[in-house]
Amino acid sequence: MNNSQLEIIICGGEKDARARLASQVEAISKNHHIINVGGGLNRLHNMTTAAQSADLVIIAGGANNGFSTQSRQLLLIASVMGVQNFVLDIDETHAEEAENKFDEYLTNLRADHTRQLKGIVISRDAHKLADFILEITAGSADNQKDFRMPVTSLSDLGHIRGKVCSGKICTGDSVIVLPSATRTKISEIFSDAKSVQQIDKGRSAEFLLADNISVVPGDMLCSGDNPVEVADQFETSIVWLSPDPMIAGRPYILNSTTNTLDASITTIKHSINVNSHEHIAATRLEAGEIGVCNISLERNIPFEPIDAGRHTSQFTLYSKDDNKIVGLGSIHFALRRASNVHWQALDVTRQKRAELKGQKPAILWFTGLSGSGKSAIANVVEKKLTALGKHTYTLDGDNIRHGLNRDLGFTDADRVENIRRIAEVSRLMADSGIITLVSFISPFQSERQLARELAEVGEFIEIHVDTPLEVAEARDVKGLYKKARAGEIKNFTGIDSPYEPPLNPEIRVNTVDISAENAAENIIIKLRARGII
Repeated sequence: MNNSQLEIIICGGEKDARARLASQVEAISKNHHIINVGGGLNRLHNMTTAAQSADLVIIAGGANNGFSTQSRQLLLIASVMGVQNFVLDIDETHAEEAENKFDEYLTNLRADHTRQLKGIVISRDAHKLADFILEITAGSADNQKDFRMPVTSLSDLGHIRGKVCSGKICTGDSVIVLPSATRTKISEIFSDAKSVQQIDKGRSAEFLLADNISVVPGDMLCSGDNPVEVADQFETSIVWLSPDPMIAGRPYILNSTTNTLDASITTIKHSINVNSHEHIAATRLEAGEIGVCNISLERNIPFEPIDAGRHTSQFTLYSKDDNKIVGLGSIHFALRRASNVHWQALDVTRQKRAELKGQKPAILWFTGLSGSGKSAIANVVEKKLTALGKHTYTLDGDNIRHGLNRDLGFTDADRVENIRRIAEVSRLMADSGIITLVSFISPFQSERQLARELAEVGEFIEIHVDTPLEVAEARDVKGLYKKARAGEIKNFTGIDSPYEPPLNPEIRVNTVDISAENAAENIIIKLRARGII
């Protein structure tokens, strides 16, 4: 797209109002790309996706409600995704009141950004709209920004392929490859199979570098005198789109301009009230909410803050369970600890620790409903392993809540954090060379998957103590089901909080017809078959 073309979103209001605005834009220039975002179930998703690359958002205000809640939500989403220019089209009756509220809202948004946000109310004035669009077009300076190009693939000849997302580059220019921070120069540029001297924003190309250095898909080429940053922890804004709430500690998949990798929301700092722009303390985000969150990634990625370069700051979050989009967001800045904390290499390895104990480390993860028999079976399994001379330790859910996790309750958010902590502890214990038995309800598949991914390949053994709810409730050893049914205990698994049974556990134990002793003996037999003992 050249400088005379803009991506323009027309949203809100009635269909006829959006059609009228589209006609007015087309009359100004046929070059502009118009995205019409209507209502319906996919409105928020469509708006957020379109805003990732839009230059201007035109909001058709409602005929009877001025600057409405929906208009504010659309404006807030667009600003989160990097849009700088806004137009509110409103009938003359509500124009003065709407303009005051619109200006006030923009002022609040500007406080969150270092980039300039511009907006006007046009009150059905096609000439005023035309002047604003021409001003934006004339002031467009995308090609004056520094060169950035994510590496998408390598050719058979070793050429680096990608699409320039910012700036321009010429043969002979210095570049830096991130995250390795290796410096080199552009030896030759190919576009449409022809050698060219320069390539600009929005165009795909192949590059031959002057030096034989390692470059892989997911890296980024940047101008040598002003590269982007590299980090693995950030403060972000996120528009949440999933019907399932966002919960801190739950694992997701993040797709950025350069990479697809595992991610976790470490902290939900606050949500944003759409009407007042007030920051509200939150422990979760529901569908349609916008929040400021800290996020942690499995490794460093190259990035720019949203106010410096939107194409290198935006990301999409996917569910790990079904790979569906759950949120879209943008990076504010890297957290300082991301650059200050480094992994300390140690001379005594996990292999040496395990060899000293004469065993293979493992994590035996017992999951099941309350009353299923997890702790009883784990206790017998540990006694049998100890009798075999194995070094073991049991992490029991109730015991851990007396210490490490005593600050956590039983909401979904607290349950996720409960498992996140114990997954990290069990990983450390396996690293020490011992066999760790973990007895936790661990009701959510995504958190059990997180625990599995933290472990070494083959060391995580999921044991589903598969006891039907009616059987577990009939046992009710601790009287918890009775209290839950009476409403005395909230968020009780199986009653008013879900349990997601494992789909493919390594070991499944049915405790309906056998004793804890027999169940434990069966587990020992299966551990032998798997080479754990």
